[in-house]
Amino acid sequence: MLHGRLGLEKAQIPHKNRHGLLWLDRGQLSVENGCLRFITGGGALGPGDYQIPHQSVSTILLGPGSSVSQDALRLLARHNTLLCAVGEDGVRAYTAPPLGPDRSDLARRQARVWADETMRLDIARRLYAWRLGEVLPHKDIAILRGIEGARMKTSYKLAAERYGITWRGRRYDRSNPNAADLPNQAINHAASAVEAAAVIAVTACGAIPQLGFIHEDAGQAFVLDIADLFRVDTLLPIAFGAVKEAQKNPTQSIERLTRRRAAREMKRLDTVSNMIGKIKDLFGYGETEG
Repeated sequence: MLHGRLGLEKAQIPHKNRHGLLWLDRGQLSVENGCLRFITGGGALGPGDYQIPHQSVSTILLGPGSSVSQDALRLLARHNTLLCAVGEDGVRAYTAPPLGPDRSDLARRQARVWADETMRLDIARRLYAWRLGEVLPHKDIAILRGIEGARMKTSYKLAAERYGITWRGRRYDRSNPNAADLPNQAINHAASAVEAAAVIAVTACGAIPQLGFIHEDAGQAFVLDIADLFRVDTLLPIAFGAVKEAQKNPTQSIERLTRRRAAREMKRLDTVSNMIGKIKDLFGYGETEG
């Protein structure tokens, strides 16, 4: 096709001028007369037939009970609008398509500092400083990890005491996660919710999930780096609050209680937006390139 044949390249609105996230659930996302349409019997929007302004939002979060047509996927891709399939209340992320922001600035900054051993350690130290509330003088990543591990043990203990929860230490058997006690199960579920939020934030920024600075081997290493920034102030209150609630309502599933609490708290704390802010601050995004 000729360049600009349909004027589509001019139809894309830069992401910096778009609204952020739009939540859709329990409905059908399709295209009618060139417009994105969402029909729902009831959910976040309430029953109705809605025309979705796909050109003016950056990301659509498609929740449970929803379906999407091939035409809708094509329209979203054409206008560089992200579509992420998420779990109930947005505390699970099932897909993050290979689309991204209309600029690569942040990803290039991340790759540049990651490739330089000294700069990579500087970023790791900055992440630890944010987590621990102080800049540690050490420049050995193994020592930093050891200090962080000891601090986290204390954080778990203090959080448990604050909620009146009996704490016997962090224990998790990946082959049998349900064998863990209630606090550890709640932490696992809360961690999944916070990591899902980090997936959304990293995807929305166009950062590279594989290039972590503290975590290294995981395919979502940078996602884990960002999620860990919110472990003490967000994850642990969610987990131990859910355990406290479960003790009062023993018939309720700890997974459901944790996910519901995660949805409420992360919405109240604006967790995804705060994660995006942290990612940009980490790489000095918005500052003038030299």
